Amino acid sequence: MGKSSKEKRQSSIGLDSEADFNPDHLAPIAHPLADKKLTKKVFKTLKKATKHKHVKRGVKEVIKGIRKGDKGLVILAGNTAPIDVISHIPVLCEDKNIPYCFVPSRQELGKASSTKRPTSCVMVIPGGKSGKGEGLSDYKENYTECFDTVNEMNKKLITGSGIVA
Repeated sequence: MGKSSKEKRQSSIGLDSEADFNPDHLAPIAHPLADKKLTKKVFKTLKKATKHKHVKRGVKEVIKGIRKGDKGLVILAGNTAPIDVISHIPVLCEDKNIPYCFVPSRQELGKASSTKRPTSCVMVIPGGKSGKGEGLSDYKENYTECFDTVNEMNKKLITGSGIVA
């Protein structure tokens, strides 16, 4: 039996099986962690942002972007080991008022950002290198929804109402 078109799309993003997600493999600092629905939306937005070259990939590029003052959305992988590699990024984001969230898998984060290698962190910058192109308005809508949702998650986390003990 063949896969339906919906299953093919989900497997291309990597969300087809829950066997890939194991909460024991996540770092203890992986808060706020995106739920399954938000993770899917973030990956979809990331794929479109990559097409328009509005993405910074990797720890060095993301830190450089944060320090330069680029505004966007930072997505971190929750299963990064050792976690010391990315543990300072949430603090930098909070200092610069940049929303961030964790997703469960490095492999899926790399795949969504059109890289063959697993990626620990990615920053989506809506005013990146190319500002024209087909599908840009659709991508901006998805980006705005993700940005607002993650921003609300961050506000809850910072005020203390969202921290799980």
